[in-house]
Amino acid sequence: MDFIIGGAYQGKLDYAVKKHALSSQDIYTCNENEHVVFGKRCINAIQEFTLYCVHNSLDAVSVFKANKEKWQNSVLICEDIFCGVVPLGADMRAWREMTGRLCAYLSEKAGSVERLFCGLEQKLK
Repeated sequence: MDFIIGGAYQGKLDYAVKKHALSSQDIYTCNENEHVVFGKRCINAIQEFTLYCVHNSLDAVSVFKANKEKWQNSVLICEDIFCGVVPLGADMRAWREMTGRLCAYLSEKAGSVERLFCGLEQKLK
């Protein structure tokens, strides 16, 4: 699995599309209103799935652990929301924490981890 992280609007998805020759049919983009769909070559916006988990009392790490065989050969993309000013609301703090814990788990399992900043990749693993 390849894991790509970075701030908002830093070119993560464009980078993944070019590097892994992804088509639009290869990409699933998470949203905060539904459970993640595993099995695509690329799962984008994982931070939106963690927000879904916070709102539905699920543990994102447990969900990913239970479905490892479905994403272990995918490209996973997550926005870096766990740095900067701590949010005031408890649910937003929980979202940030859950996203950080999931990113730590995925980074440990990944074959490669890259961070995108201003469209430039930085190899972390």
